[in-house]
Amino acid sequence: MEKDEVELTILMPCLNEAETLEICIKKAKKSLEENSIKGEVLIADNGSTDGSQEIARRNGARVVDVPIKGYGSALIEGTKQAKGKYIIMGDADDSYDFSNIMPFVEKLREGYELVMGNRFKGGIEKGAMPWSHKYIGTPVISFIGRLFYKSNIGDFNCGMRGYDREAILKLDLKTTGMEYASEMIVQSTLNGIKIAEVPTTLKKDGRTRKPHLKSFQDGWRHLKFLLIYSPKWLFLVPGIILMLVGLIGNIAFLFNGDLRITDSVVLGVHSRLYLGAMFVVGFQIIIFSLFAKVYAVNSGMHPKEDKITNFLKKITLEKGLVAGMILTLIGFGLTIYSIILWKNREFGALDPVDVMPITIPAVYLIIVGVQMAFASFFLGVLNTDYKRRK
Repeated sequence: MEKDEVELTILMPCLNEAETLEICIKKAKKSLEENSIKGEVLIADNGSTDGSQEIARRNGARVVDVPIKGYGSALIEGTKQAKGKYIIMGDADDSYDFSNIMPFVEKLREGYELVMGNRFKGGIEKGAMPWSHKYIGTPVISFIGRLFYKSNIGDFNCGMRGYDREAILKLDLKTTGMEYASEMIVQSTLNGIKIAEVPTTLKKDGRTRKPHLKSFQDGWRHLKFLLIYSPKWLFLVPGIILMLVGLIGNIAFLFNGDLRITDSVVLGVHSRLYLGAMFVVGFQIIIFSLFAKVYAVNSGMHPKEDKITNFLKKITLEKGLVAGMILTLIGFGLTIYSIILWKNREFGALDPVDVMPITIPAVYLIIVGVQMAFASFFLGVLNTDYKRRK
């Protein structure tokens, strides 16, 4: 069939799936025939050594060899090589129901560009998913994905999903491992792809060997990806919390002196030292969030227009330098005041309780002011337009 004649490609990543590949291909081809869909079954083989390629060809599937190892690698290359306008992907272990593809196809025909399956709504056969995945791993990853990226997807890890080939190729997805499943959702959400979700089932796979999935390692790869792709939640939110706690605590000390928690617990100057450290560390983390956001936009990881990006456009090098200089000068002013107090004592011993309430904010204001000034220069470097020289 010519490329423009194919409406749907059913894509299966494959690595040594000889036990179950044939039944998956037969179900997929039967589903295409019963629903009168012009389509193909495409196997993205990731280096099988058990004869999976021959099984696929014998059953009428097309095979694409993918030399770069990884779940994501197989699906990225498979998507590039697919002939269909739409693609439905699913594992070749007979755990997903290729005989029930129409809910995905109908949504794609309605104009949705990514159609996610939801195993929790469709039904999970007993023993098909380890309890740690069912009650901890997948719900936690899905919750974090919804929180960080304002997504409505209930099952981030579902391996059966449909998508518009051209729309997904435009996202230029990069990850090669299992985290590819999260990258597809995250990038689709960030770039305004039209997303729907349909129920799908999951049953015990038909293999006698252990699955390729490594629970902790692959779960961490998903979580790490979600964190790295969200400077807001990885850096900005924790930084703001630390800064606010440090700032509010120090303000409370200014008006009340020592803080009495109970009759026997009193917070004094040493607590102010730690609260000041929280403020500085929080400010440093916020700076990291700005650096990460600029890099994410300039590298194409994030769209060029959102609230944080628009805010960053207002932070000029000059504004950052002025703000940094003001904070530094205030810090030096407090330092001079503390030296005057010391002089009044004829440069003798000072009571830390008297002088540290002045020197602690002085030191931290100098640190923050200097950091702000140099951070402004670094943001300027990141935002500098340049062309690579040959």
